[in-house]
Amino acid sequence: MHHQLPINNKLEKNRVVKAALFNKGIGKTEPHKHNNYFEIIYLSQGSGYHYIDLNKYAITPPVMFFVRQEQVHYWEITSKPDGYVVIIRKSFVEQSLDSELNALLANISTESCLHLSNTNTIEKILQLLTEENNGSGSNNFQITEGLLKSLLAKVLDVSKPVITKQEHKSDLFQTFIQLLSADNGIKNKVSYYAEKLNTTPQNINAACQKSIQKPATEVLSEFVLNEAKRLLLYTDKTISEIAFALEFTDPSHFVKYFKKMVNCTPQAFRHTNA
Repeated sequence: MHHQLPINNKLEKNRVVKAALFNKGIGKTEPHKHNNYFEIIYLSQGSGYHYIDLNKYAITPPVMFFVRQEQVHYWEITSKPDGYVVIIRKSFVEQSLDSELNALLANISTESCLHLSNTNTIEKILQLLTEENNGSGSNNFQITEGLLKSLLAKVLDVSKPVITKQEHKSDLFQTFIQLLSADNGIKNKVSYYAEKLNTTPQNINAACQKSIQKPATEVLSEFVLNEAKRLLLYTDKTISEIAFALEFTDPSHFVKYFKKMVNCTPQAFRHTNA
């Protein structure tokens, strides 16, 4: 057990995007996070399971997985996989001036797993992205932008039955989710994020209600609980350390909050799921 979750980095410091073939030698991996990047994994072959946070997904190709930087994931692959991996650093999104690409990324980053009905075009785009990954031309960034935009749009197009629930989400809601997903620690107050977004808690609450019919406090609570569960399962931090990391005023408050939401104490949750 680690005091801190292992953080994997598969992207060189000077790179903002990487596209490559999926490592066919991967079998079973240890739970880990990513170093400030978003990962897209497309598998055309393989079997086994992919764990993202507390969710277990069967590998049933053709399938695409999405792992945000704050999420913990690991593999239990039982037959030789084949596919592609695309890694997107946050700085790429910040550099891109393409609002449609940013909207597509924000939309698809709310998903974890999509089953695809038609993959011919997707595989061609992934192949082009991989080839462009080794390029160094003056327009490399713009070409990558265009290919990524095409990839995400096509993924959304061939998996509509799965993701229609993502339509009509407000920009403020999407930005709120992006802030919650940032790998700089969850703050247990909607007012904190309202200040960061130069708006009010009431506006964030209205955006959440409009987009997913949930209050902002409930959306925030889900992120707080997910982070608490990750720390309980994948680190050896004490209950007090986790409470203060999540900015609860004292450990007893955290224990009461956790028990109310999960129906067991943090210690019992750790013991039961160990």
